[in-house]
Amino acid sequence: MDLPALAAYLRTRRDRVRPDDVGLPTGPRRRVPGLRREEVAQLAGLSADYYTELERGRSAQPSAQVLAALARALRLGGDERDHLFHLADRPLPHTAHGPGAHAQPALLGLLDRLDTTPAQVITDLHETLAQNELAAALVGRPPAVSGPRASLVHRWFTDPAARGLYPPEDHPQHSRVFVADLQAVAARRGRDSAVAGMVRELRRRSEEFAALWDTHDVGLRRSDHKRIAHPSLGVVEVDCHCLFSEDGRQRLLWFTAPPGTRGAAQLELLSVIGTQDMASENASPGERG
Repeated sequence: MDLPALAAYLRTRRDRVRPDDVGLPTGPRRRVPGLRREEVAQLAGLSADYYTELERGRSAQPSAQVLAALARALRLGGDERDHLFHLADRPLPHTAHGPGAHAQPALLGLLDRLDTTPAQVITDLHETLAQNELAAALVGRPPAVSGPRASLVHRWFTDPAARGLYPPEDHPQHSRVFVADLQAVAARRGRDSAVAGMVRELRRRSEEFAALWDTHDVGLRRSDHKRIAHPSLGVVEVDCHCLFSEDGRQRLLWFTAPPGTRGAAQLELLSVIGTQDMASENASPGERG
């Protein structure tokens, strides 16, 4: 492990990120062009002292989890993130997608600016990579699981609790949309073992999925109108929009409602109550992702 090189790399990456890139204010007293050390530490969920020691080249070897958090905080691209792992003598992340993936910097930058509407970054298999607090309040936080179960599509057809996000009468439509979207993703990815394995397992475990898959209906979900069953606000009608990454493997997903509608009023109320007192009401918050 090359501690001096790692320290220098962190310093140069920190200097490159502007405060407004990550939603921080730029005041007149700021003496550095980029982020302060304590700001990077806060964004990465680390102590300021620990991060300072990293930049001074005197810290113990950072874990893969710490490196991943730093890569997100510093908005590193794929090659930059890999270089960070090389400098720390850590193995590279196994995949470029999945729940262990990093949200792509462009989508993450946009997510940081969407602080008045629920929004999150997901993979094309509906694994949540990042979300703002309003999204957590509206649809819950992602479950602490790995593998296929990290995908909402997988949970939708294998775990009845996952369907609590939507009113029961809307479930058939959501099933059709999920399967048509997965058909398009499977075609786009080609011979991808993760998608092929998911399809095989879902065909085996869910008669509903198998029947819908055999219709061969195809359609990427670019926008949608849906009703979300919220534990405090009741049924919230929202419009759902998607912005795709260049490679199509990640999506910025955000929720809006037309001005003057009940849905708009509910989203406004959501911005006030946030996630307060919702833990007990939302017994399985990960199943609302």
